[in-house]
Amino acid sequence: MSNPVTVHLRYEIDADKLAEFREYGERWIRLVNRLGGTHHGYFLPSEGDSDEAFALFTFPSLADYEQYRIAAATDAECVEAYRFAVETKCIRRYERRFLAPVFE
Repeated sequence: MSNPVTVHLRYEIDADKLAEFREYGERWIRLVNRLGGTHHGYFLPSEGDSDEAFALFTFPSLADYEQYRIAAATDAECVEAYRFAVETKCIRRYERRFLAPVFE
């Protein structure tokens, strides 16, 4: 039996393009869920730093995550979501971490 993997993304965003980043996040929540993951949401600035956002999503295994990455590279909606972020420049940079979740 494989272990689930949760991906933690930390984004440095353009604080003046929060609406664009929100749209980007809404797209990816649906896409990750459609491609076999469970998206736990995007977390946008509220108090504190205005240019930092986070996302969390889980796949049943690292192998399932890797299959998602392969599928996302050619999926038309995923490619469009990436293009949207590039064109709007709502994301300055991001970091990806892999975590071992503990669920009840």
